Parts: sequence; structure tokens; C-alpha cells
Amino acid sequence: MHVEIRQATQSDYQGISDLAMSAFGISEGPEIVQLIGDLSADVTAQPVLSLVAATHGSIVGHVLFSKVRLKPSSHKVSAAILAPLAVHPDFQSRGIGGKLISEGLRQLSHSGVDLVFVLGHPGYYPRFGFSAAGSKGFQAPYPISPKNADAWMVLELRPGIIGNTSGQVICADALADPRHWCE
Repeated sequence: MHVEIRQATQSDYQGISDLAMSAFGISEGPEIVQLIGDLSADVTAQPVLSLVAATHGSIVGHVLFSKVRLKPSSHKVSAAILAPLAVHPDFQSRGIGGKLISEGLRQLSHSGVDLVFVLGHPGYYPRFGFSAAGSKGFQAPYPISPKNADAWMVLELRPGIIGNTSGQVICADALADPRHWCE
């Protein structure tokens, strides 16, 4: 099966919305669809990197990275957050999510992003180089319970950043709702 990873376009929005509903279901899908739309329009999230995975003309995966900043301010550090990631249930466990993440990280690195954060499954994201962020001095926008501390992760795209900077991650307005930070 050939899967094309490419930049999302405005004409992909319906396919991305349908994908999010399929991947997250009726309970979480509408909130994720709203979040994707809100982040795409939120000036505080810019620049966003929105990638889709397509096969046979259908969108089967999507990842969105948006800008974050550190408090206290560190103008020398460029950072992003990965949220959300979705793969259609019929296409899961085929490496599509990994391809989306890897291509996104490659593009972010080339664009000068230094750090990437994610609140996600600690059994999945470390395979891409993510590791616990809290122990490295990076606090999430909202408190993460100690039992789930390993779900808050960071990846250094430019060596020498971790250990030389720290702080609280301030995300885009659209992502700054406590309900998005329940792990």
C-alpha cells in the first residue's frame, strides 16, 4: 500500500474532520475536529504544520504541530507541540502515524524548531526520541498528575537546548483549555 505524506490543504479539511471522527469516535471526535479547526485559525498557534497521509485519494492519517513558547521567555528557543495525531482505525498499526510524526519532525527541524512537546502515550512516542519533559525542567501548560508524568514528553531537535533552558510551556489559545490536558 502506497501512502503519500503531504502538507494539508484547505480542501482537505472535510477529510481530516471525517478522519478525526473515525479515529476518536463520537465521544471525543467532535472536540478534536473543533480543536483542529481552532488551531488552524488561531494566530497564537502559527505557524502550524499540518500533514496528511493519503492513499487512493483518501485521507487516512493527520498530524498537527503548532507553535508554543516557554515562560520565562526564551527568544532563542523555537518550540512546537504535536497535537492531535489521528490514523483511521482501518489503517492503524501500519506505520502511518510514525511516518506522519517522522516527516513532521524532519520539516520542523529544517525550519529551525528546537524542541517539540507532546502529551501522549509513553509507550509510543519514545520510539521517535521523545522522553519525559518534567524531569528536564519543562512544565506542561496545566499540571499533569504524578502517575502520568511520563506522558508529558519533549524531543530536542537542536542539540544543547535541554539542560540550558527550562520553563513552563505556553501553548496557543485554542489549546489552552484544561480539558485538553487530561491524560
